[in-house]
Amino acid sequence: MARSNLAVVGHAGPTSTGETLSSAHALAALAALGQPTRLAIVKLLMRQQLAGVSAGKIAQAVGCPHNTLSTHLAILARAGLVRGVREGRSIIYTADIEGMRALVSFLITDCCNGHPELCGLGPAPPPDCGCPPAAKTRKPKR
Repeated sequence: MARSNLAVVGHAGPTSTGETLSSAHALAALAALGQPTRLAIVKLLMRQQLAGVSAGKIAQAVGCPHNTLSTHLAILARAGLVRGVREGRSIIYTADIEGMRALVSFLITDCCNGHPELCGLGPAPPPDCGCPPAAKTRKPKR
């Protein structure tokens, strides 16, 4: 049996088929991000999204012992915020962009009475939707 890149960490949350994020899942993701080391891990993985980062390099970058890092990564994976793939003897971690997108969408879905595009938080509305344009922010004068 040939071995290919095996997903070694994952989560049980919304799928990419349009399932929405539950309140419980959003709370788990927000709680995971509420810890400084885990937030630093997610920020690092977001910056290195295309290449991914090995567990050893993550530990070094965030100053975390390997055994503690393993726990942090497991919590982030269960929350749907990171994924890991085995490459040889290493596990390469990336941010779970779909999980992040689902969390942000959950947070802004009720903005402006269900129209987050009006607050400038969602995608721009189509020109023919009859919605007023998003408010522009003013830069302070110097």
